[in-house]
Amino acid sequence: MSKQPQPISPLKNFFAGGFGGICLVFTGHPLDTIKVRLQTQPKPKPGESLLYTGTIDCFKKTLAKEIQATTGEVKYAGPMDCVKQLYRQAGIRGIYKGTALTLMRDVPASGMYFTSYEWLKNLLTPAGKSHNELSVPSVLFAGGMAGIFNWAVAIPPDVLKSRFQTAPEGKYPNGFRDVLRELIREEGVGSLYKGFNAVMLRAFPANAACFLGFELAMKFLNWIAPNL
Repeated sequence: MSKQPQPISPLKNFFAGGFGGICLVFTGHPLDTIKVRLQTQPKPKPGESLLYTGTIDCFKKTLAKEIQATTGEVKYAGPMDCVKQLYRQAGIRGIYKGTALTLMRDVPASGMYFTSYEWLKNLLTPAGKSHNELSVPSVLFAGGMAGIFNWAVAIPPDVLKSRFQTAPEGKYPNGFRDVLRELIREEGVGSLYKGFNAVMLRAFPANAACFLGFELAMKFLNWIAPNL
């Protein structure tokens, strides 16, 4: 007889999801920094060259800049100092700057993320087997590809969000519409895919680690607390 499916535990999902998020950040954060720098680099003036010519160039220059920053002046002493300064400058609106654009990115992208993951899990699960018995390579592949599908949808609004959040106060009074118009007018439609290489280099390993972390944490929690 086949095993009865284990009832869903919100608490286990919360902790397993949190562990998956930790795995994602540790795996993908360096390339996320590169992505934002590529997305927000200014358009060069006539006769000037781009600040970053690509992902590798951005990585090298970012590393060199961070090494120099250890002996120079730092704008924010840490996350809480950043929050305090933003609040002092623009109030609660400063802390939540770019919320609408974040929702425009995350709602469709997250839908694609979990839909593609579940679809791939179904596709990769052998007949007569449970999703819980999926092999590690299959989980890594499904998670990594889910990350690719997620970011294929998310990149354009993510570029707009990064530009809007790092712009001086008042530069874009009409929000994302002004950012979109400026980008397309000055840099063309291709500018909506700035940082594409860095995003895709990050997407597969980071999200493969995320879902593997989630699945392993869930198995561990089911083992130590089967009735939770």
